[in-house]
Amino acid sequence: MKKIIVVGAGILGASTAYQLAKMGAEVLVIDRKDKGQATHAAKGIICPWLSPRQNQAWYRMAKAGAHFYPSFIEELRKAGEKETGYAPVGALSIHHEKEKIEKIEKRVQERKQGAPEIGEISFLSEVQTAGMFPLLAKRYHSIHISGAARVDGEVLRDALVRSAQRMGAVFLTGDAKLQYHSKRVTGVTVSDECYAADEVIVCAGVWADQLLEPLGIHFKVSVQKAQIVYVQVPDANDMESWPALMPPSKEYLLAYADKRIAIGATREDDIEGHDVRITAGGLQELLNKGLEMAPGLANSTFQEARVGLRPFTPGDVPVIGPLPGWDGIIAANGLGSSGLTMGPYMGLQLAKLALKMDVDINLEEYDIKKAADVH
Repeated sequence: MKKIIVVGAGILGASTAYQLAKMGAEVLVIDRKDKGQATHAAKGIICPWLSPRQNQAWYRMAKAGAHFYPSFIEELRKAGEKETGYAPVGALSIHHEKEKIEKIEKRVQERKQGAPEIGEISFLSEVQTAGMFPLLAKRYHSIHISGAARVDGEVLRDALVRSAQRMGAVFLTGDAKLQYHSKRVTGVTVSDECYAADEVIVCAGVWADQLLEPLGIHFKVSVQKAQIVYVQVPDANDMESWPALMPPSKEYLLAYADKRIAIGATREDDIEGHDVRITAGGLQELLNKGLEMAPGLANSTFQEARVGLRPFTPGDVPVIGPLPGWDGIIAANGLGSSGLTMGPYMGLQLAKLALKMDVDINLEEYDIKKAADVH
């Protein structure tokens, strides 16, 4: 039985641990529980087909991640996980200009040929759009994508942790330091306790550079701060089935059964270090945009705000693979704002890499050398 250590227990690390345990490996997961973990604030939409991004490597990974979700969630449910954070509620892409929505509809129709999981694509008038999301201003045309879904990253991560633990995986809170000898990583130490491994998998997000620096590797990962706000709407009903709302701007709205609305998320690139403060400017940006889209939120109750630090690697494309110059260590990083879409699928690929199995992706498109500078 192979001994595998996973460093980092966000959505990527937890997914990797779950897949490894399912494949029969002996798994130890170590996480520092740093403030600002991306998964803590991750409330996302599985709908990559709307993206205008032209990078085909990014799109292939995101499309594969979305395709993977239904069977993956069904597997968790059969294993006893009733709360996965996943809800196939569909999505509304809205715009006040009808012509813009028609262009988006054309792009999605073209992509449906290679992604039938997109489901039904419906063009909706202003009245129809507001009918599907009653808090919305009645000035938006939209297309409705039936195959899209809403995901609560924290709930899904917890379900993966429980499932992995049932299959024998061990989760430990602590600060892992890499052990190595003659260009081979042999395990980690945590509080002076040594843990040996056949393979170490690094899923450390924005903290990866700190972990890998002793190996003489400068890991090029940049930080994007994402703030998200929760409000509660006192008089709304049946919110659990409302579709995810995707405007042309970077913000979005997600509705939940307990009458909460998540307004997300800022994308703050020019920050100092690992800044996890909730800021007045961030709250203002989110509340202003939320109220502009959905005036029905004006009487909602502010509940809380959260911060997550998203990792980006060069070219804004994720990287995955064995670290150059070293044996016994592999890593993945740079999922950015697509972490929830890509994370479970990339976790499966990491597990296969660690167990010397064939992967389902072209590793050259996501070459880890793009982010790993060897000194």
